[in-house]
Amino acid sequence: MPADSADPAALRAAGAALDRLVRIQPDFPQPGVLFRDLTPVLADGPALRAVAVALAGAAPEATLIAGLDSRGFLLGAAAAMVAGTGVLAIRKPGKLPGRILSEEYALEYGTARLDLHPDDVPPGARVLVIDDVLATGGTAAAATRLLRRAGAQVVGVAVAAELLALGGRAALPGLPVTALRSW
Repeated sequence: MPADSADPAALRAAGAALDRLVRIQPDFPQPGVLFRDLTPVLADGPALRAVAVALAGAAPEATLIAGLDSRGFLLGAAAAMVAGTGVLAIRKPGKLPGRILSEEYALEYGTARLDLHPDDVPPGARVLVIDDVLATGGTAAAATRLLRRAGAQVVGVAVAAELLALGGRAALPGLPVTALRSW
């Protein structure tokens, strides 16, 4: 569901672009999975712009955007350009040099970790977290915890697509979540 602050015309344009360009790939990455490939949206300039405008509009009060590794970097950078903010790279382990903050989170079988350069988060930053897909919400929730530990105020999460059956919003209590499309 879109957040109230997102512009309805921008949401319609982004939704139309997603509907037109997202490729459905059955049995990827494993049998029984219906994968929705958003990379054609990234390759289409007007579609990418429509999605970036809608994502940026999810939290106009944001002073910084955090893009999650890896497609969230692309969408986050595009949205940051629209919003006139900077973009933070929240990375998988071993990708950032120097001093980092880390946050581990549970997967179905094991754990994963996200890293952030804490010096890139100015005091009082109001951060919008952007990713391509919200599934279980584990990655977005870990990013939110990591940003808060770095001193940021997380003002929302915005994604191009949400997989409703996986219940990702439940992992983000109290946060506005904008999904441009939900399946």
